[in-house]
Amino acid sequence: MRRTGETSEQPGLIDEARSHQGDRMIEVRCARPDDGDVLGEIHAEAWKSAYAPFFEREFAARAVQSRRTRWHARLAEVKWSILLAELDGRPLALSATVPSSTRPGLAEIATFFGHPDGWGSGVATSLMNETLGRIRDDGVARVHLWTLRDTPRSRRFYAKCGFAESGAVRAFDFGDGNPLEQVEYERPC
Repeated sequence: MRRTGETSEQPGLIDEARSHQGDRMIEVRCARPDDGDVLGEIHAEAWKSAYAPFFEREFAARAVQSRRTRWHARLAEVKWSILLAELDGRPLALSATVPSSTRPGLAEIATFFGHPDGWGSGVATSLMNETLGRIRDDGVARVHLWTLRDTPRSRRFYAKCGFAESGAVRAFDFGDGNPLEQVEYERPC
């Protein structure tokens, strides 16, 4: 992937990367303040496809709607490093990284979602490669993330990207009072 450009706020920081997937163009860039709706759409549609089946219908509908609207606030927070991947100009995947709150010295991929329309296109793999490259460029040697135990698609994707289960498991409550089991994955950057 070829990185281009500099951000105006942080000279020297590469703000986008481009690659070709066959005859298709994938661009990964830093999310901008006006990308809240786009990020929300990706997150909501991915969450609806992968996570909503685990919840009661009304809770799932509220959770999907919440994911559509939360990104405006996250874009304003300094702690988030948010990347957006586009396939032929259409935004289809997002990643958000933060310093790990539980594993000092590691980065955490706190959010990684691809719109179902982009599944299998290579856009998520390009986004993961760029996400890991930026973490490494920031001087962080290892990264971890959590995913639901019962989401085989995401678990296969993380394994394909070089992540391995750390052995840690936790119960995570999405807000409905019924915690679901998550497994931790990690890898070097």
